[in-house]
Amino acid sequence: MKGFVPTPDNVVDLMVGKLFAERPASASARVLDPGCGNGEFIAGVLRICAARRWPIPIIVGVELDPARATTARKRFRAVEQVTIRNIDFLQPSRERFDFIIGNPPYVSILELSAEERLTYRSTYRTATGRFDLYVLFFEQALRLLAHEGRIVFITPEKFLYVETAKSLRELLRAVHVDELHFANESTFEGRVAYPLISTIERTTNKDRTRIIARDGRVSTSAIHVSSTWLPIIEGFVGDTATVTLADIAVRVSCGVATGADAVFVMPTNEIPSELLKFAHPTLSGRQISPARTLDQQSSLLAPYDGTGALLAEPNLGALGQFLREPSRLERLQARSCVTHKPWYAFHDNLPLPDIRRPKLLCKDITASPFFVIDRDGTIVPRQSVYYIVPLNPNDLEPLADYLNSPIVATWLRAHCQRAAGGFLRLQSHVLKRIPLPASFAPVSGFNENIELELRPA
Repeated sequence: MKGFVPTPDNVVDLMVGKLFAERPASASARVLDPGCGNGEFIAGVLRICAARRWPIPIIVGVELDPARATTARKRFRAVEQVTIRNIDFLQPSRERFDFIIGNPPYVSILELSAEERLTYRSTYRTATGRFDLYVLFFEQALRLLAHEGRIVFITPEKFLYVETAKSLRELLRAVHVDELHFANESTFEGRVAYPLISTIERTTNKDRTRIIARDGRVSTSAIHVSSTWLPIIEGFVGDTATVTLADIAVRVSCGVATGADAVFVMPTNEIPSELLKFAHPTLSGRQISPARTLDQQSSLLAPYDGTGALLAEPNLGALGQFLREPSRLERLQARSCVTHKPWYAFHDNLPLPDIRRPKLLCKDITASPFFVIDRDGTIVPRQSVYYIVPLNPNDLEPLADYLNSPIVATWLRAHCQRAAGGFLRLQSHVLKRIPLPASFAPVSGFNENIELELRPA
């Protein structure tokens, strides 16, 4: 089954304890395990009932995969209170359950068929953007949850802050998020998912959420917004500034994706003389050092003119001959972008008039964000780099100082997505929202074209 990841017994027992923390199981209670797999959570419920001498509740396990459903049926065939159904949990249902517990499948929209995407988008409010299946499981569980009922799910933490999960956060505002427990990164061996155990209650009598951080710290927060929850959870108080990075920048963007760096990027000292007029200094994220240095030893061969317009194929000259070499041509034609672009175009457009200006550069994934100045404005950053072109070139130095300050580091840690190993994943929509001191406010009537000049290739 797509997205199936077994849950370790110690995590199962922790979650079952949360499920019945304030309301012990009773014989009439109805418990649901959606996507039950081999029945790990059902076994956990039976363990706690035996240990605490509770009656066994009515337990329903739902599993789409026939083989796993059969395994679960055999495992619990001696327990009459347990029923395993080989059906799709996301199909419409009018049932109600007092307790819902599980580890929903993590399945990106990219792994779903076109028919599945269409069906889910027409059925689920949360099926927006590049949604993941576990988000739909949340919505369906909320539909099936009885009054005063409780859900305990373990999922990736991303739904707390990604834009595609905004609809889910809106749904959760109508109930009570009782607890958010950030589980250890190594919870699922061999997988880095940044797991989060969420405890949800269908009640409006409470307004504080208990937060258990990965380092064990415990706090409470009042979660009351549909936008990213991460700053609130992190205890960040800010975003009151009237000036943001987007207000004072010509562009805040990810670097260029060619779709074939192995073809378009070469060591600068190896570029044939006939290709030099197509070459632009370039670098990737790994070539930006925390010491604020740029390891600039490569160049990008760009089939674009100085305005960023794609050259006509007859005008490629020596670059066209270079790119038509059989192994290079095969690599270029294998890219997805050639379905709607010429075979030699980059995956992304190349806004050279904006890129080739003095700017700030930063890695897209980093343990501690830092910003480095490209004073000459000659570098064309690639997709693992973000670049910030200030409206006023005089802002370059003070802006670099401010963005490298502890204030901004704290803000970014509270707002950025997490990547593997505790690293932060920077994104343009987050960078644009960085609050700035009022001194950076654009001067009325300032014309950035007076002071900015496009550097020659």
